[in-house]
Amino acid sequence: MSTHPRLALVLVAFGLSHTAMGQRAPSGAAVNWPSHDGDAYESAYSRLDHINRTNIARLGLTWSLDLDDERMLEATPLEVDGVLYFSGSYSKVYAVDALRGKLLWSYDPEEWRRDPTKFRLALPVNRGVAYDEGRIFIATLDGRLIALNAKTGVVLWSVDSVPLHSMQTITGAPRVLHGKVLIGNGGGDFAARGYLAAYDAASGRELWRFNVVPGTPEENRGDAAMERAAATWTGAKRAAGGSPWDSISVDPKLNRIYVGTGNPSPNDPDERGSAGDNLYTASIVALDGNTGKYVWHYQVNPRDAWDFDAAEQMTLADLVIDGKPRKVLMQAPKNGFFYVLDRVNGKLISAGKIGKATWAERIDVVSGRPVDTPNNRYQSGAAIIWPSALGAHAWQTMAFSPQTGLVYIPYMQLGVRYIKASGEALYGGLATSVVEVDPMDGKGALIAWDPIAENARWTIPHTYLYNGGALATAGALVIQGAADGYLSAYDAYTGNRLWHFNAGLGIIAAPISYAVGDRQFISVLVGYGATNLMGVMNAGWKYGEQPRRLLSFTLDGKTHLPPTAPQRFEIQAVDDPGIELDAADVGRGEALFNTKCAACHGLNAVSAGPPAPDLRESKIALGRDAFFSVVHDGAIAQRGMPPFGELDAAQVGEINAYIRARARASSN
Repeated sequence: MSTHPRLALVLVAFGLSHTAMGQRAPSGAAVNWPSHDGDAYESAYSRLDHINRTNIARLGLTWSLDLDDERMLEATPLEVDGVLYFSGSYSKVYAVDALRGKLLWSYDPEEWRRDPTKFRLALPVNRGVAYDEGRIFIATLDGRLIALNAKTGVVLWSVDSVPLHSMQTITGAPRVLHGKVLIGNGGGDFAARGYLAAYDAASGRELWRFNVVPGTPEENRGDAAMERAAATWTGAKRAAGGSPWDSISVDPKLNRIYVGTGNPSPNDPDERGSAGDNLYTASIVALDGNTGKYVWHYQVNPRDAWDFDAAEQMTLADLVIDGKPRKVLMQAPKNGFFYVLDRVNGKLISAGKIGKATWAERIDVVSGRPVDTPNNRYQSGAAIIWPSALGAHAWQTMAFSPQTGLVYIPYMQLGVRYIKASGEALYGGLATSVVEVDPMDGKGALIAWDPIAENARWTIPHTYLYNGGALATAGALVIQGAADGYLSAYDAYTGNRLWHFNAGLGIIAAPISYAVGDRQFISVLVGYGATNLMGVMNAGWKYGEQPRRLLSFTLDGKTHLPPTAPQRFEIQAVDDPGIELDAADVGRGEALFNTKCAACHGLNAVSAGPPAPDLRESKIALGRDAFFSVVHDGAIAQRGMPPFGELDAAQVGEINAYIRARARASSN
């Protein structure tokens, strides 16, 4: 293969990179990286090979851009004709010169002005933008879909894709197909009815929407797909959930849209009151690209009981299986299996375990259904299940290399104990707790998965659970950032680490590759952050102590990052020993904190850094009046702290007492 990117593209374009499907448009991105995972097929693969296994040691930082006031950076940037486009926290959009790293423009949708209570429903993350015909599209946490002029950042149109004061939010990246912008939403955990909507790219006019779960009999009447789904919710008070909060894939040639759907609500199937499959939750659904009408579905988890949604990345590819060419869709959803489907008709081809998955023995290929393990829905008492609701694989990008035939998956291993609980519980009638019984529990890995042989070719273990997405390149490289702060390049065939770079902060986003002139670049957003709701996400990166950055690398890059604060696990607690604490107040405050505050500030007040500070170290929490102003009145909503107006002064005081107790315990 040529080591010059332009020549490599010419060779590939003439069909010298092919499969038994014959000459076709090659998979992956070329000079530009114009869509979320590089191409419409969501392969996260670059056909550039100027940076390769033989010269990767020469890779160096060529420029960096500090991103002030950013928190968690999950987005995969786009690159189009020398400009990088990406989103940050609170759906802020940036355009940056891809050659020099100069900020060209930015746009802030100021979500806090419209409805800061939305910050209570989801972390302030955004996974990217879409590009089409000179427009950049961003979906905001408060539910807007906005079109911007790609050259200036000026707003062209804005529409509400979800109701403003609903329990629905948007954190995913839009996709485009034939002049339509596609976007889903979150909120299934709050009993919202999820849907995918399509908008005219030029005007913002809504063209159609596909509802994931059925509505009322009147709403379903005449819609065969919804009538079929309604029969699987018999006995339920109402159908809810299924929110397509992340991945959407498109096949321009088949004119198909593939949407990955969320879990049913509530999580406990007995609480839902239905013994059916609860279609079309936890499913991959194929839709007609023009009308949004149902074509087929495959349900990953019938009657889900563990928040094992199927909203994760769906990669399209052409593979030769059993000597026959197949158009396939590949997904590693939360549940720990890797699925290969025929994307024309939705039939299951294979499903192998990528790691520890105890909720099912296997997936029966004939029926397409899982073979359940005993008591896996905790119907007969407590059950310990792998993986956790965080998933064996979540939103982080996996990469498919047509060169090696392997899929590179960011993997997580964690078990959870489920038991039915009375009263308010996080997972709708369930109490859960983390289980760690073997050395891999609570840790992550990068797995090179063979989708034909259904096994792992190699595995790279990581110290922490939550790590970055993957990029594969024609230079026989796989590049991934990790929570420890290192960006690494691995041999795509063997998994040997060939190069690494200390970014000074954990990485959860996926890298991309593009070319400007004769130079190939690799770029990545650096901005670790996670909810510590399950108590396993702390990687030592403290809120506000390290800058968030966009880094870009080339061969023989000579730029050096200035020193920044290292990982810190010790607590620098702030306390006033003169404050007297009432044990009853502390106890009530613990329950309130872990219900209202833990998603951002961490279970038991142990933060994982962004999106929010560790309150044991907060001076605001020392003063009751200031604390009330922040918590009840929303005094710093502009900085992402939503108001909790439903709490009275006594309850806010109890939360404050709990924080004081935790700080005092940490300082002893």
